[in-house]
Amino acid sequence: MPAGADPATFFVARYYLIVSQVLNILYVSIVVLLLFGASIFVHEFGHYWVARRRGMKVEAFAIGFGPKIFGWVKDGIESSIRWIPAGGYVKLPQMITSQQLEGTADANIPPAAPFSKILVAIAGPVMNVIFAFAVATVIFFVGLPEPVNPSIIGYVEPGSAEAKLGIQEGDRIVNVDGKPVNSWEQIREITVFARTNVVPVSIVHEGKTNTYQLSAKVSDIGGKFLNLDPKDHPVIISISDNNTPAAKAGLKVDDEFVSFDGVPVVNQQALIDMIHERGGKPTDCVVKRGDQKIKVSVTPDMNPETKQGRIGVAMSLKFIYVVKKPGPTPWEQVSTVWFRTIDTFNALFHSKQTGVGVKDLSGPPGILAMLAAQVNTDFRLAMSFLVLLNINLAMLNMLPIPVLDGGHILMAIIEKIRRRPLSVRFVEYTTTAFAVLLISFMLFVSFNDVTKRLPIFRAMFHHGAKIEQQAQPETPQPKAAPAAH
Repeated sequence: MPAGADPATFFVARYYLIVSQVLNILYVSIVVLLLFGASIFVHEFGHYWVARRRGMKVEAFAIGFGPKIFGWVKDGIESSIRWIPAGGYVKLPQMITSQQLEGTADANIPPAAPFSKILVAIAGPVMNVIFAFAVATVIFFVGLPEPVNPSIIGYVEPGSAEAKLGIQEGDRIVNVDGKPVNSWEQIREITVFARTNVVPVSIVHEGKTNTYQLSAKVSDIGGKFLNLDPKDHPVIISISDNNTPAAKAGLKVDDEFVSFDGVPVVNQQALIDMIHERGGKPTDCVVKRGDQKIKVSVTPDMNPETKQGRIGVAMSLKFIYVVKKPGPTPWEQVSTVWFRTIDTFNALFHSKQTGVGVKDLSGPPGILAMLAAQVNTDFRLAMSFLVLLNINLAMLNMLPIPVLDGGHILMAIIEKIRRRPLSVRFVEYTTTAFAVLLISFMLFVSFNDVTKRLPIFRAMFHHGAKIEQQAQPETPQPKAAPAAH
């Protein structure tokens, strides 16, 4: 409790703060599950609806996996909602071969025609695409917030190769790997997908354009980035405890750093470097709190292991979004996601050149965390993420891999060509093998989410953006992960 504060007022304020945080967590969690569940529902409903129209038997329809929350039976179909909202299923016995049905309760069900199997399999991805266009249409009318951050360099590490080349703060990047850019989102995306770690970058300095061969660095959470940073505004998103230098100095969550040790703060990394250098030294710090600027004195603790200063806060970037209204057309939104997904597959295929590997992909935990961060910033951003999620679900499910919809389509085509069902042993072995591989893959990327992307989870329930109603945005930049210091 701050010195001189009234105990009753302090504890009431603390109580309301905790309650508001808990309510926010509940709100974000419920909305995320509803949005993610909606994507799964439309996919499985596509299978269900077409199967019914083709006269196929449907035994069960479930949203989610695991134990049943509740269920009901109608027309012989067991429908249920389950606890784990990371998938769902429709039980269609005729989607397997007639030989597999022998000796089961479904042995007397006539086999489905290959064409019916293809229609049922493709219906799920098609419904995801339709849903994506529907959500994109809503975004077109309500507008889409886009973060503002032009491709101006805000920080160059002193003594770095970039600094020795003469690159300075305030210079503007105009071209990366032969592609024109005007935002940091474009810079980062092109750099990640580049097939080499040395990238040609054109930079304008005092009206003159120079092209440099810059080495990209690999991030701790995956991907590679130029050793240059944009101008940004670090904001405190959490304070470790009341005994940290930040808490003792009176710093609070949502404070925006203005200056540190008399130096204007224009970049998060620059602030981190200054904190590291001031271990054990009283330092003047100016922060913006609401509409006021407040000056405090903070003495960073010295980390005994790294011998660097720290103040005990987690920081993220403060983004100002402007609303583009009307938003991008549905076709623009879907085509953007399509080409980015193709670029991702291309980068994975050329992993040795790009450095992008399976380790850089996100599983359900990472997807849910990113969706939660978008929900907590602005619901329209979450809707935009939903467009991306559904197009990706459609594309991934169409891969010709057994256990996925594309695998069912491939097997149905082979069955049609052969004019007889595939052998039961072949279907069982291939399906089981690929199911094990898919589950292992999901566990691997989920483990990476939990171990490597903790900053993303830390930012899930934090308000770190300001939405402004303007007709046209300038240039976009993706939300960055927070840093702890």
